[in-house]
Amino acid sequence: MISREPYGPDNPIRIVLADDHQLVRRGIRLILESEPDLKVVGEASDGAEVVALLRDLDCDLVILDVSMPRMTGLQAAREIARRTGGSALKPSEGPRLLMLSMHDNEQYFFSSLQAGASGYVLKSVADEDLVGACRAAIRDETFVYPGAMRALVRDYLGRISRGEQVPDTLLTPREDEVLKLIAEGYPSREIAETLVISIKTVERHRANIMSKLGMRDRTQVTRYAIRAGLIEP
Repeated sequence: MISREPYGPDNPIRIVLADDHQLVRRGIRLILESEPDLKVVGEASDGAEVVALLRDLDCDLVILDVSMPRMTGLQAAREIARRTGGSALKPSEGPRLLMLSMHDNEQYFFSSLQAGASGYVLKSVADEDLVGACRAAIRDETFVYPGAMRALVRDYLGRISRGEQVPDTLLTPREDEVLKLIAEGYPSREIAETLVISIKTVERHRANIMSKLGMRDRTQVTRYAIRAGLIEP
């Protein structure tokens, strides 16, 4: 995917939406297009259709229903990631991927990440989570819904109980420094000046922090920084 940032009303995030229920697509489209920086440029009713559509249509983000006829959303995500060189560990050069599902299912969530998706949004709370998840995906961040976060915590504690090696901290020392300054309200330019690094490096650290912690905004970062003792409440 070629970066077109900064995104905004004059340069919206172009989205392709795939779901086999027309009414669901209509509702999701209304949620998305109520935001000035989001624009649905194509729709598909199954995985095979969306894969074919992307041969001729340029977009920044694809939202895929997990369960669709002919080719499921997970199968379509794997095919799209394969064609654009993506993996669970490396974003593809093609559009970012988000999975949409009615199932609060940990296995679906982990399978979605393995297929190259940036996150998994529950339809039941799409009106609350989907817009933020879209913007997070474009920033190369992972959207983690609360149920999946609990699964990640259980996995972490299980590894400890089995005596497996786990990292002492999720963040590097430099990421801790950047996180503290973000929580204190400093913009990227001032963070770069303070730490004597480039703004691009600051943005890369910011994306890594958000991805590792499963966070979406500065409020969540600030709460984490207080709990971690990086700043005073």
